[in-house]
Amino acid sequence: MGITSVTSREFNQDAARAKKAALNGPVFITDRGRPAHVLLSIEEYQRLTGKGRTLADALADWNGGDFDFDPPKMDFVSRPAEFD
Repeated sequence: MGITSVTSREFNQDAARAKKAALNGPVFITDRGRPAHVLLSIEEYQRLTGKGRTLADALADWNGGDFDFDPPKMDFVSRPAEFD
């Protein structure tokens, strides 16, 4: 994965080049020589944030081993249903 850096001016003049570079790694967009923004592919963004992952995706990736599951404790007392 390569890291690319472009100025804001270069990005404005050739966004297509920056988008192509983002397929190989993050693209840092600088303002006055300092990183100001990062351009990522949607796949990399979803990998980093965990968004876009469905239960089907998680099950497809599961290798059959153990996994941590610690459901929250319920802090209410149940009572029998009333059928009057």
